[in-house]
Amino acid sequence: MSPVDDALSADTALKRVRRGEFLRYTGDFHNAKQLLGALGRRLERSAQARSPLEAFRAERRARQLEHATLSRIVVALDRNYRLDLARAPEVAAACRQVWGEPTTDFTVVPLKQLLGMLGAAEWQRKGLAVPGLKGLLHPHYGVYLPTRTDYVELLAAVPDVKDKRVFDVGTGTGVLSFLLLQRGAAFAQATDCDSRAVTCARENAERLGLSQRFQVTEADLFPEGKADLVVCNPPWIPEPPKNRVDRAVFDEDSQFLRRFLEGLPAALNPGGEGLLILSDLAVLLGLRPPEWLEEQFARCGLTVAWRKSTPARHSKAKDKEDPLHAARSREITTLYGLVPAGR
Repeated sequence: MSPVDDALSADTALKRVRRGEFLRYTGDFHNAKQLLGALGRRLERSAQARSPLEAFRAERRARQLEHATLSRIVVALDRNYRLDLARAPEVAAACRQVWGEPTTDFTVVPLKQLLGMLGAAEWQRKGLAVPGLKGLLHPHYGVYLPTRTDYVELLAAVPDVKDKRVFDVGTGTGVLSFLLLQRGAAFAQATDCDSRAVTCARENAERLGLSQRFQVTEADLFPEGKADLVVCNPPWIPEPPKNRVDRAVFDEDSQFLRRFLEGLPAALNPGGEGLLILSDLAVLLGLRPPEWLEEQFARCGLTVAWRKSTPARHSKAKDKEDPLHAARSREITTLYGLVPAGR
């Protein structure tokens, strides 16, 4: 690991990290951030893709290369998580939120990761306004940020939630549970396989005054028992996740979605309903045939009682410079009301 400072040019840094070096920045914090930006701009972008699927594959490779390259610019924190760079902000609180109390004399962390932790700490401090939610949501680092409002707004289409018992599978921040509880659901039992999400959802319930009607546990899929409504917004891209945060978006071979649909009938009370929120981006990218989802419903003994769809309104759907714009501009998100076949 080689110490570097403000004299290091972006071109030289790129050559060195491509040779496999880790560069420990010791200069000015703001110059370090500028170096990261300059390195990112120097990374090669793919040529024009011939299909949405080719564009998707190229974009994933580019993102992976960017992460691997930029993560080689690192900084050192002392045993109190203090960053000893000129003009450096206070980072200890953000580090403690993610790592807990320090246990070593110093910690080396990629600057890119540290900046992500600082951004997450600011979101957690300020909170996030979600359409339809009374009160602010406070996301944690490493938990999927529900900025795509088309997902949560679809829940307003659920006709009758009053006094219903809810299961929320893969809860993340807990936002879907909270929306249903504020609409009159009696109780929500949430699960998530990530301990960070469990802590995040529990704290959000307390902030929103819903903790008496909300419970969350760390589990792979369904909680024990049955519910009147089982809601799930699963990962929508059937590809392998590259890291922990990816698991909110990427679901290799649709394993999570398959298992959710297989287990849904047994999780429903008589007269109960599954609420599946899913984007069709995988179909538009050529990762899944158009008829695949309906085939899975039939295989699992489920019928679509009703559905409500909305076009994507997130920023990437409108960004013509985005490599996946051709697909994202046509993306549709649908809320499926699912019931056991023959009911």
